[in-house]
Amino acid sequence: MKLTIVGCSGSFPGPDSPASCYLLEAEGFRMLLDFGNGSLGPLQRHIGLYDVDAICLSHLHADHCLDMCAYHVVRTYAPVGPLPRVPVHAPRDAPRRLAAAYGMDEEPGLETAFDFAPLAPGAFRVGPFEVTAATMNHPVETYGFRVSHGGRSVAYSGDTGECPELVELAAGADILLCEASFLDRPGNPKGLHLTGGQAAEHAARAGVGTLVLTHLVPWYDPAAVLGEARRSCFGGDIELARSGAVYDLR
Repeated sequence: MKLTIVGCSGSFPGPDSPASCYLLEAEGFRMLLDFGNGSLGPLQRHIGLYDVDAICLSHLHADHCLDMCAYHVVRTYAPVGPLPRVPVHAPRDAPRRLAAAYGMDEEPGLETAFDFAPLAPGAFRVGPFEVTAATMNHPVETYGFRVSHGGRSVAYSGDTGECPELVELAAGADILLCEASFLDRPGNPKGLHLTGGQAAEHAARAGVGTLVLTHLVPWYDPAAVLGEARRSCFGGDIELARSGAVYDLR
């Protein structure tokens, strides 16, 4: 299984990264976790324009799903003609919300390009991957994902505040892609996002191998986020997510 970080900027694209998008590959199958604004462009550095086989959307905030609209254009109006529909596992309201974002009627909406399946907590198969979804602590319907293949696993928090379900989802994972949107300051709203230190605490409780801090909001210094995480009790490797970074899990 190979993991490529396409985009890791939180809330909006930054100068060095688009918003959230992660590419997982195994046995020639290519699946995206989230498809945030700005990510379709750099995705083409890693795979062909038409090569997405499946998509999982953690939630329907723009920085996690908006390039679905651009990819609808790709799949619908390609010079070779309309391409097969891509399976999309997403919150139940995704077809309506994405059609509204695109500016089209709900019917047929984006379902000419995508085959939507509503998410619920639990495990399901996507190509060669076993995917487990769990509800996260965020103001809208939001899921974290665990993707497993060949005895290796990647967990992804999506957006979340402090959340015991994230610890359970990530237990023993090789890599935890964990959001770290906040610095540790008074007044951070609860049930919204994590600090670097809180991300590391979740990683320690889950016993993961490597913590990759992601959803890095451009107005904060990522070195400060990393510093907070490294002052925690987590004893494993801690890295900042970087657009273009590749992890081979063998």
